[in-house]
Amino acid sequence: MHVVWDIAVILQTYIICTSSAQPITSKLDDGWWAYKDVVQGSFVPVPSFWGLVNSAWNLCAIGKRQSPIDIETSHMIFDPYLTPLRLNTGGHKMGGTMYNTGKHVSLRPDKAHLVNISGGPLGYSYRLEEVRVHFGSEDSQGSEHLLNGQGFPGEVQLIHYNQDLYANYSEAAKSPHGIAVVSIFIKHHTVAGDWPAVGGTAQKVSAWAMRQPSNYDAFLLMGLNIADLYPDTTRYITYEGSITIPPCYETSTWILINKPVYVTQMQMHSLRLLSQNEPYKIFLSMSDNTRPTQPLLQRCIRTNINFSKQGRDCPNNRALRPQYRVNQWLLK
Repeated sequence: MHVVWDIAVILQTYIICTSSAQPITSKLDDGWWAYKDVVQGSFVPVPSFWGLVNSAWNLCAIGKRQSPIDIETSHMIFDPYLTPLRLNTGGHKMGGTMYNTGKHVSLRPDKAHLVNISGGPLGYSYRLEEVRVHFGSEDSQGSEHLLNGQGFPGEVQLIHYNQDLYANYSEAAKSPHGIAVVSIFIKHHTVAGDWPAVGGTAQKVSAWAMRQPSNYDAFLLMGLNIADLYPDTTRYITYEGSITIPPCYETSTWILINKPVYVTQMQMHSLRLLSQNEPYKIFLSMSDNTRPTQPLLQRCIRTNINFSKQGRDCPNNRALRPQYRVNQWLLK
């Protein structure tokens, strides 16, 4: 399954037609923190202050397994036991609610038809809770994770919680093995002739975004094929880290897919016109809604992408640290 149009769809329904969408009143993600300085006449903590202003957020400052990270490909460990992820949607379409939270473009699926992932580095079954989009004001930034110091225009994060051990996301987020995040880099589509037909879920999402909804706007979307949002889940990079918003709990398994999602320049421009403020306040673009990268420290970055050169042992006793030959789409 290609992800080329999948997020073209998630990004574009946050931008087009609302003829089938029903407005909802909701204040989602209304936390006292920000990604960047805001003009509000009062102090709102940016990432460098998250761990200092609230004792419940102290992991943001002192944690040893924080996310995101800069993925240095020379530090990767080849793990032949990493199997492909398994996706279970039950074969059903579903509804969901798109939000402008003031911090993210966010899609929350309904609870009628559940989406689960398992396999790969996961020892349990995880249920999809939210799809969150990060993006930048320039093409060289916007992804939370970096690859050899290089950023991308954006990053889509499919956030899941451990349904085998925990009753809901809130409980799982602060508990061991609680969260699994499937992460996909966003790239611009520039090559003519290789863009698959756009439709389904991606079209609805990017349509919503083109409306440029203001802070806390929310719309109900029906007939979503959530499976379209997941790329080929065969090859990936994985490490143990944290949630990237306060309180920065270190309970997340990150799975970065070795295939991007493509968007057009127009779709990216529409995202950059989304405001983090209510309509009656000064316009502040939601772009650059990313936490800076955090130290890797003693953690391992594992991958099931094949390599040929052996290296020294990893602290978790994995045998190989091969030379990583970077997937070419990421660096072109």
